Amino acid sequence: MTPPRSLRSLLPVGARAADRQSRIRARHSMGGAATSLLALVAAACFGAVGLALVSQYQFDMQPCPWCTLQRLIYIVVGVLALLGALLSGTPRRVAVGLAFLGALSGIATALYQQLHAVNEASFDLSMAERFISWLQLDRLVPQLFIAYASCADAAVSVL
Repeated sequence: MTPPRSLRSLLPVGARAADRQSRIRARHSMGGAATSLLALVAAACFGAVGLALVSQYQFDMQPCPWCTLQRLIYIVVGVLALLGALLSGTPRRVAVGLAFLGALSGIATALYQQLHAVNEASFDLSMAERFISWLQLDRLVPQLFIAYASCADAAVSVL
């Protein structure tokens, strides 16, 4: 246990140096675990997009607009988690905070898709389609971001 700051000045110089070293070691060991966790999150995000591409091109499960938006969210969260793993201090906290917000938006997107978009039979452009088109991702990376099915058509039971 580390003595309070006011008592540390009473410790011999060697004990103060040892105390400082133990605090630094503790900080770095927590940083190593956080780095590993962030790298794992990034790998999971990129792996999920990879699995989506395999299901699209190997098993002909065509994506709907909300699926393509979720791919984008996974990529953004993965990049932010990777940045968080590589950075330290305040930039790491910012990257992790943004990744957390991205994950929350992914949850909201998935919930909307499951509860509402699957039942829509409209031919109007959805918010997901408009957003992907606004970013021009459907033109820049069509293999990843073009929706080939409506949500109702793309709905499959995996279990």
